[in-house]
Amino acid sequence: MTLPRPAPRLALLACGAFLLTACAGSSGTGTGPSSSEDKGRALENCGRTVTLDAAPKRAVSLNQGTTEIMLSLGLQDRMVGTATWTDPVMKGLEKANAGVPRLSDSKPSFEKVLDADPDFVAASFSSVLGKGGVASREQFEKLGVPTYLSPADCQGKDNSGGGDGVRTEPLSMDTVHGEVRDLARVFGVEERGDELVGQLKSRVAKATKGLDASGVTVLYWFANAESPYLAGCCGAPGVITREIGAKNVFDDTTEEWPQINWETVADRNPDMLVIGDLTRKSQTAESAAKKIEFLESNPATKSMDAVRNKRYVLLSGQAMNPTIRTVEGIEQVAEAVREHGLAK
Repeated sequence: MTLPRPAPRLALLACGAFLLTACAGSSGTGTGPSSSEDKGRALENCGRTVTLDAAPKRAVSLNQGTTEIMLSLGLQDRMVGTATWTDPVMKGLEKANAGVPRLSDSKPSFEKVLDADPDFVAASFSSVLGKGGVASREQFEKLGVPTYLSPADCQGKDNSGGGDGVRTEPLSMDTVHGEVRDLARVFGVEERGDELVGQLKSRVAKATKGLDASGVTVLYWFANAESPYLAGCCGAPGVITREIGAKNVFDDTTEEWPQINWETVADRNPDMLVIGDLTRKSQTAESAAKKIEFLESNPATKSMDAVRNKRYVLLSGQAMNPTIRTVEGIEQVAEAVREHGLAK
């Protein structure tokens, strides 16, 4: 594509105000400082070495997940834009979020992002920061703008095919914690990152203490009524399921969000349905209310045990994505298992 004319700051960055090195990694997708001499500003990120000579002052987050991490780290005064939202902002972050410009509820154009004059761009998904998204990392890097991609979308995950990718190994909360610490390091607020990770771990321990959900089967429905996106074994819903000790009825697929017909869902007959309650408008049956209306009227699903007994758990879309809000999902599903009398 033809690149828009860069803003003055971007032209200056391209001349070397920021040092950014990008190199293809053969297999390394870990996150962590590449040396102790960079004062925490160098990261190995999804096969690239990203080095900044100063903490960002004009950051743009292209996904709600990265946005909420930055806001949780108290970085709102260093953000000049956010984009691609599925839900209202996480509770407690409303005031911080209100002061950050929203470039778009969905994917903004490359030009729109450049108009914000960013000195750092981060995203949760390669579908946004990559081919077919806002722009590729290379496009930003040519303008001297460092980029960061959530390790949850590259570690143990293959995005080379269609759909939402395939997990080659199960996601863990450690990967999410790594993203928190990476971003804290980039902005020079490492202590805040450690504190946030500690809080997340404590919440998981509290939510799952004494819970025995062995034998409980669960299904996760993110979006779309005609050809529903249901969780496979090993993404964020897999984290939730493993933490509470239950079983995902579609743990026999490694696809992140395979589309599966309702007859197959009815055959699996899960004990409990975890339903995405989204506010975006890009698919059918986005809200939980619309999903439940469909489930209770569709001939293939209305006789399922979970539907007849109204064993529903309503989660935000972000709680079903690999983010800090996955902990929110663990808390809510664990509570629902207890409330529905399914725990042993």
